[in-house]
Amino acid sequence: MDQKIEKTDKEWKEILTPEQYYIMRERGTERPFSGELLHNKEKGTYLCAGCGNELFSSNTKFDSGTGWPSFADIKSNGNIGLKSDSSQGMERVEVTCKKCDAHLGHVFDDGPTPTSKRYCINSVCLRFEKGK
Repeated sequence: MDQKIEKTDKEWKEILTPEQYYIMRERGTERPFSGELLHNKEKGTYLCAGCGNELFSSNTKFDSGTGWPSFADIKSNGNIGLKSDSSQGMERVEVTCKKCDAHLGHVFDDGPTPTSKRYCINSVCLRFEKGK
C-alpha cells in the first residue's frame, strides 16, 4: 500500500459523486440490487473508487443473493481495514480502505469455504479494472 491519502471533505466532494460521498465518507449504504458491479462476471481487480487501492480479485467474487457485490477474500491484508461497528442496533465489522479510510461495507462470517467470509461491499465504492 502506498502512503495514506488524506483530503478535506470539500476535496472528497469534488472527486466523488454525491452517492459515493454519502456512502464512502458518511458511512451510508446503497440500495440492495442497485449497484452496477453486482452482476459483473468479468475477470479483473476491484479497486477503491476513491483512491485506486487494490481491494478484491474477481476470483473471489460470488453471488451471495444479498444485493451487494460479495467477495470471499481480500486482495491484500495491507489494503483493507476492519473496525467494530455497533450502529443501527447491531454488531458488525466495517470494511474500510486502509489507504483513504473510505467506508466500503461490512464483512460477515457466512461466506463460502475456505475463508467462510462474505465481504459485502457497496458497488459505488468500487472501480473495476478488467484483466488486472
